[in-house]
Amino acid sequence: MIARRLARPLLAAGFVVGGINGLRHSEKLAPVARKVTDKVIPAAQKKVPQIPSEPVTLVRVNAGVQIVAGLALATGRFPRASASLLAASLVPTTVAGHAFWEETDPVAKNNQRLQFAKNLSMLGGALLAAVDTEAQPSVAWRARRAAKDLRKEAGHMGKDAAYEARLAAAKVG
Repeated sequence: MIARRLARPLLAAGFVVGGINGLRHSEKLAPVARKVTDKVIPAAQKKVPQIPSEPVTLVRVNAGVQIVAGLALATGRFPRASASLLAASLVPTTVAGHAFWEETDPVAKNNQRLQFAKNLSMLGGALLAAVDTEAQPSVAWRARRAAKDLRKEAGHMGKDAAYEARLAAAKVG
């Protein structure tokens, strides 16, 4: 569909530009990111000790994810997975980078509020792209349909055949 071919690159553009900015200015953005990383990373490292804790590294990783996933979404490569990664990368970026509730200057507060709202819009677009099955039935729908068909077919068979159909369905799932 033409709308997808246009919408995906348009949505991805903001992520790619933001990712490039994050790479170019990671040293400057690290203190802002520290507000979030200092709270989140220690808990995450309990489950995955290999996660880096240095904010500059985390800003660069986030930027890299946004660039790679943004380019993948823009070109239609793994669109659902790339959109999911973009959505996940946007949450810490938004909370750390646009904390309008911490601003005291009215102009700065308004600017951060606008950027926060823009990021929420991008998050919404990424979430829609992440669940877009391109008018094809999802894997979950197909699995439910197959199970329903097996149950229906098993109802027309004898007890032994119904048992075999349930075994076959269990092996598929």
